[in-house]
Amino acid sequence: MTAHQPKKAEDWVARAKAFYNATGKEIAMAEFTNPRGQFVQNQQYIFVLDMEANMLAHGMNQLFVGKNFMNVKDMTGKKFISDIVNTAKEKGLGWTEYKWSDPITKKTMPKTLYFEKVDNMIICCGTYRETPDASELDLL
Repeated sequence: MTAHQPKKAEDWVARAKAFYNATGKEIAMAEFTNPRGQFVQNQQYIFVLDMEANMLAHGMNQLFVGKNFMNVKDMTGKKFISDIVNTAKEKGLGWTEYKWSDPITKKTMPKTLYFEKVDNMIICCGTYRETPDASELDLL
């Protein structure tokens, strides 16, 4: 993973937060869910959860909107959405890592995700790591 990748996720959340504050919830959720909008670029996209893990917006798959993700697990069995919601409730923001299918390559890859609680929502953006870190090499 290059050093700028996590920072890029953090920057995207800041930009999404500013857009939400400037336009309001209805317009922001529509734009965050627009696959050709300003918050989707290659594998990078914004998604938004409420505080019960219901998907409010998803830049890569609008069919996820309205569904509950509390019990969704990554490829290793980690309940990463539950972790996001719990950390957002406790701290207001944070990072998590999980393994997910890259929408471009369709390969399972490590993903680092940054999120921030805004009002009663959690704005999220992740980035795929192209090369495993040293701890993951032990698993190969």
